Amino acid sequence: MNLARHSISSTVPVLIFDARFDPDCRIFTTSTQAGFAVYRTWPLQLLRKREITGGTLSAVVPLHTSSLLFLVGGGRSPRYPPNKVILWDDALAQEVAELEFREKVRGLACRRGWLAVALRRRVVVFQVGETVVRFREWDTCDNPRGLLAIATAAYSTLLAIPGRQMGHIQLVHLPPCPPPQPIGPPSPTPPPRPPPAPTKHPVSIIAAHTTALSTLSVPPSGRLLATTSARGTLIRIWDTNTGKLVRELRRGTDKAEIYGVAFRPDEREVCVWSDKGTVHVFALTSGSGASNRQSTFSPLTPFIPLPKYFESEWSYAQYRIPSQSAHISLSAQPAKPPTADVVDEEKCVVGWIQISPEDQDEPGRTHAVEYQLIALTYTGGWYRLALPSSPSSNTSHPASTSSSASTRAGTPSLREPLSASPPSMRTVRPRSGSGSSFGIRSDKGKEREREKEKPGRECILREYRRFGRWDGWG
Repeated sequence: MNLARHSISSTVPVLIFDARFDPDCRIFTTSTQAGFAVYRTWPLQLLRKREITGGTLSAVVPLHTSSLLFLVGGGRSPRYPPNKVILWDDALAQEVAELEFREKVRGLACRRGWLAVALRRRVVVFQVGETVVRFREWDTCDNPRGLLAIATAAYSTLLAIPGRQMGHIQLVHLPPCPPPQPIGPPSPTPPPRPPPAPTKHPVSIIAAHTTALSTLSVPPSGRLLATTSARGTLIRIWDTNTGKLVRELRRGTDKAEIYGVAFRPDEREVCVWSDKGTVHVFALTSGSGASNRQSTFSPLTPFIPLPKYFESEWSYAQYRIPSQSAHISLSAQPAKPPTADVVDEEKCVVGWIQISPEDQDEPGRTHAVEYQLIALTYTGGWYRLALPSSPSSNTSHPASTSSSASTRAGTPSLREPLSASPPSMRTVRPRSGSGSSFGIRSDKGKEREREKEKPGRECILREYRRFGRWDGWG
């Protein structure tokens, strides 16, 4: 009788080193141990893939929807030296240029004709055309995350980079971004005109936080700027023309690492995601049809000197990314070798898509343009999330609530049924004193954070798929 221990696992886990959207969220790129691929964001479709031997990539940055990609080597066995940026033309399937620096490349941002490279203490900008020309560089404070953000809309000029002091932002204005070249027959709508020149010189420095920055984000127009700090509890929205604080939003009360912030294309809402595994959605204007939640005592703040916490605005909608490791194991999981690449389950990247009325194929009903979220996890999960249909303004909530970890799966649309079920959110405590156990990764502090996060309306899961596998690519 064979009583050997065996592990039960449905598939080999997917390891994604990098996933990012293009500025318009029409496509996204991924890099894995086998190479990189380009997908259409929605409907999810593999557009092209490239197998790369001899190493891995830490970043694959698309230049809008063109064939030009910027590659950076990384991981335990980099394909390229980490101090180089490779310009890859996917139409030619080859490298066309490379940029070499004296130190490791920390971050990249690009728009039509321009590339910004973040190093540890400076940002270098290049003009990309028939040749690559160094334009200018700026000094920054210590920037190990490689933070920078660039506006990508036609005629936009903004480049946001860390300042020379911790928590400060430099606002740099580059030459206007050229509009995209028209493809096919001429459009009946006239092209957008350049905006009028500013009447006064825009601000150049914003003292955003007193601690180190964790993210920088701008919408395509560059009119607004979102900043977060290492504390990870507040998101601050700034006006880039005046330098004034527009909104201050609260993610939660516990410390967290915020991975990113994304503006809705019409700049009426913003979404935030962190290592807590939750995507938060905030309203920025009353025209979005939603209202952020506030404390019961917020109406008293003009009359009573209450702490600033009671003036906080909380997200009106949330979604928890399910854990990918919720599967049963009849034995303890084998230890990973020291050279294995490890991907954080909770890490993800989120972008906005626009659903046109033609895509909502429901007879007898008329639809307005709808904005939805696409969440990509670093374990290969693709989630299409709809916002609550009729969000209401919740101005009061209890100080302590139960866990909001349950995930609500809404009814799929008639045109696109759910192709698979996302991983279960249920967690099982491992039994002690027994030879068998359940292979669940411990979430340190996350259950406590779920109890402290104020409950909001749940986003609706419309579609779940898998991506990033070389044996079929999802």
